[in-house]
Amino acid sequence: MAHEGHDHDHKDGHEHEHGHGHGHEHEHGHEHGHGHGHEHGHGHGHGHGHGHSHAFAPHGESHDHPDTRQDALGEGAGAGKVLFLDAFSGIAGDMTIAAMLDLGVPLLVVERAVASLPMEGYHVHRDHTHRSGIVAARFDVHLDGPQPERTYKSIDTMLQGAPLADGVKDLARRIFRRLAEAEATVHRMPIDEVHFHEVGAVDAIVDIVGAAACFVYLGAEVVASPLPMGRGFVKARHGVLPLPAPATVLCLRDIPTYPVDLDAELVTPTGAAILATVASRVERWPAFAPERVGWGAGWRDLPDRPNLLRAVLGSTPASSGATLGTHVVLEANIDDITGELAGHTIEALLAAGALDAWATPITMKKGRPGLMLSALVEASSADTLATVLLRESTTLGVRRIGASRTERPRRIDQVETPYGLIPVKVSEGPYGPPMLKPEFDVCARAAADHGVPVRVVIAAALARVK
Repeated sequence: MAHEGHDHDHKDGHEHEHGHGHGHEHEHGHEHGHGHGHEHGHGHGHGHGHGHSHAFAPHGESHDHPDTRQDALGEGAGAGKVLFLDAFSGIAGDMTIAAMLDLGVPLLVVERAVASLPMEGYHVHRDHTHRSGIVAARFDVHLDGPQPERTYKSIDTMLQGAPLADGVKDLARRIFRRLAEAEATVHRMPIDEVHFHEVGAVDAIVDIVGAAACFVYLGAEVVASPLPMGRGFVKARHGVLPLPAPATVLCLRDIPTYPVDLDAELVTPTGAAILATVASRVERWPAFAPERVGWGAGWRDLPDRPNLLRAVLGSTPASSGATLGTHVVLEANIDDITGELAGHTIEALLAAGALDAWATPITMKKGRPGLMLSALVEASSADTLATVLLRESTTLGVRRIGASRTERPRRIDQVETPYGLIPVKVSEGPYGPPMLKPEFDVCARAAADHGVPVRVVIAAALARVK
């Protein structure tokens, strides 16, 4: 978060939990307009919350709705389901937590997670507001006293030593790592030295740890929409920064975005880091059956859209029994194909866009040996790939089986080694530690060029991945 925070009257649309490298100043102007039924958790004495609640309704708004509009979700309620983050107005850390709370994740999940951290002098607020007639939750962090400046190294050490559940700890650390790597790149400084100024550090820590606790508690596969990117500029202690903020852009590596004609910061660095880490894939709307919806509100009114994040929990085709699917498995049983032609057909399917293709030995009628050729393809390309299978093999027909799959988000890092530049596939997501795989063909060529075993090149590449 080497990008300064902003008060709630800033022209952007969100709460701006941003910290900034080199300790940029963060301002908070908490107006609490349009509030309903505040709930407070206090971070006194290492964050152990002496929670209390109070209600007020400025601007003549009523209290005719409860703070929680639907039954609380139990732990693991999202297992086998999809949680879709519909970020049509962007995303920020506090909006993420607000949407999860409104969906039904208990506030106690967030409070217990942040209470386990050795921080004090803050408290959290949860209330509700109206956006375009929609009642949505809000979440905010208030300071009760001065805060120290924190570096990424000190924050990561704190998270590593905190008595958090393993899944929450791992996810929170990976989100913060993504954020700190972006800031370190922007400021051309070692990652351990990235500074998060006083308020920004507390905001980010609470938002990231709280969001991680919510996602782990729910246990759903997270799918996100492409992100709208506003334009303009934002003032930081060391100068004016363009929007989207430099750190935001780096956090969103490999995440689809699109421009909007709006002078506002719609996606904050913390929101970007959270979404990019937890989302297994990004699409406009997933193939699923919605079951319940939560709304998280930003702090400002936007001129052309409600400033909301929509979290939709729904059943996947597999869990709901529906026939919908994002992918299709093509299959053909063949008893008159040679091994060479089967191999050629597999290569043709892969070249035409199949995500995977394979052959399985089978026994067909009258005891004849045969092969089942199969291909996993995106639903939108099923017709094209079925044509390839019919054209290149000797089959007379192709079966189609609807399927959906959960994917780790992935990226390719280019790492410098003594044997040259090696691409390494890094697969992340909320599924445990990242998986690293150097591109074997490149490693093999480098090994041949330098006269060393290929495993030496692979080990060198893995050692250079950050």
